[in-house]
Amino acid sequence: MKGTLQHKINSGKSGIVFYSLTPPKITTESEKVAVIAGGQIDRLKDLEIDGLIIYDIQDESLRTDKERPFSFIPTISPEIYSKELLATLPVPKIIYKSIANHTREMFADWLSRNTDLEATVFVGASSQQQLQATNFSLSDAYQVKREMGLDILLGGVAIPERHTKKGDEHLRMFSKMQNGCNFFVSQCIYNINETKNVMSDYHYHALSNDTRPAPVIFTLTPCGSLKTLQFMEWLGIEVPKWVYNDLKYSKDILQSSIHTATNIAGEILNYAASKNLPVGFNIESVSNKKDEINAAHEILENVLHLVKPMRNEVAGAKKAVPAY
Repeated sequence: MKGTLQHKINSGKSGIVFYSLTPPKITTESEKVAVIAGGQIDRLKDLEIDGLIIYDIQDESLRTDKERPFSFIPTISPEIYSKELLATLPVPKIIYKSIANHTREMFADWLSRNTDLEATVFVGASSQQQLQATNFSLSDAYQVKREMGLDILLGGVAIPERHTKKGDEHLRMFSKMQNGCNFFVSQCIYNINETKNVMSDYHYHALSNDTRPAPVIFTLTPCGSLKTLQFMEWLGIEVPKWVYNDLKYSKDILQSSIHTATNIAGEILNYAASKNLPVGFNIESVSNKKDEINAAHEILENVLHLVKPMRNEVAGAKKAVPAY
């Protein structure tokens, strides 16, 4: 399975689709954890997804002065949840790993205990305070993996909102590629203009440097309430004022968000096609409410329909190669 996912990523083909989830909280009783995992397996086993992302949630209270809408409770480690509870789900697992609060020795130990991972995405500290506590950066994590010579498919995080503030997200992405990243997963997006801005700079930087860009997997999520909307904004997701108003005053905020996310997916595909950029999608629910999880699956079905022509290309057919 790893080889199949790696081939899709390395071939630079658009249409890769992931689904993502967060492990249960560590306070959840073991019997209930097993029930939750069983339900997730039943819901996901027949879906045409290329991989399952399992998040590593960290406390980001130092990142912002705003009050967190939902209290933070640590979750079961994603690699443990994957190996012990989701092992029977026949899709590649992409394990997020937060390096916050890790020293070089702690991180090397974690890698040595997880050499069997199919794919992973390293996530840096969310604030300078976290980074200063251990003085272990994302670049250090890449170096440790490289020194250990591990054959684990590596992805990186891309944040369009950061590009708006600093204008260098595309450069961060290419730096991560030089450190071994083969693909990127974005933070959840609701602002299509910010997304196109980083895609444009990413494309033209690759063009001017004769470099082939790695696939970018854009994350989409539904929003079923104003509380969820507030949480999304707390997470750093930029929601344009007009989108915020449309959701807030909608008669059905959940259906409105599904429509918005699906339209964003369509716009990304059209723009990426004009630039011959390899893109895909990751669907998640930032809420554990049943109706929002169901909505995430509806977005997933919509996205699978949008990318179906790309995924149905005849095997072995000649594919146009970008002139990078």
